[in-house]
Amino acid sequence: MFYSSIQYKQQQQQKTKYMKRLTNKLMGTAIATLMVAAPVMPAMIATQAQAATAASEMTAVKRLNSLLSGTKSMTASFTQSTKGANGNQSGLSAKNGSFSGTMSLQRPNNFRWNITAPFEQLIVTDGSALWVYDKDLDQATRQDASKQLGNTPALLLSGDPNKIAQNFKITQPNAKKNYYVLYPKSGDASFKSLSVSFNGGKPVMMVLNDSLGQVTTIRFNNVKLNTSIASSQFKFTPPAGVDVINQ
Repeated sequence: MFYSSIQYKQQQQQKTKYMKRLTNKLMGTAIATLMVAAPVMPAMIATQAQAATAASEMTAVKRLNSLLSGTKSMTASFTQSTKGANGNQSGLSAKNGSFSGTMSLQRPNNFRWNITAPFEQLIVTDGSALWVYDKDLDQATRQDASKQLGNTPALLLSGDPNKIAQNFKITQPNAKKNYYVLYPKSGDASFKSLSVSFNGGKPVMMVLNDSLGQVTTIRFNNVKLNTSIASSQFKFTPPAGVDVINQ
């Protein structure tokens, strides 16, 4: 069969787009760890915790609720990196290093996670619909937020603090340090644990570990609490021409 140069170029472009879609989908899965992954404490923190006196569960719940209840809204920039079970950087992110971007939240259940590098991806919810938009793929996925937020780290940051204990077992390994480790009570959760550290009343780091043993570390910078955020930041309308997938 005869192929013109135009036909050949189109074929190559389609192949390139398919490979890019596949690669970004895998990378997007790592990014979406924010919504579904599970953290464990770094080895150094765990070692310190073994020698420290842990707070009782009741005390840990009270202290964490106090920290989170004072946060009505939050904005920050972040960096995110993932390591495999062997401690090496995950292959999903090794090519491009850490992910980075900006985030914002407003209670109850308004959340925006905007990846800007090494590619663009937006995760946003107003508590009703949860959207994942991949700009490079011209694709947006819509999900029911109520089915996604119940046992995820997003609940910790944007949900009702008084309901967190219903979904997680809350521990404070060192009663003198403001870091907490949470374990999901549901057997359906896709992660094992979640740790969050505070400095000056602000969340500064989350460490997550998925069922495959991958550890994801998220560091927050330029954290601002209780600032005014436009409600439009938590709404999403798919741009014209974007493929929309309903799940």
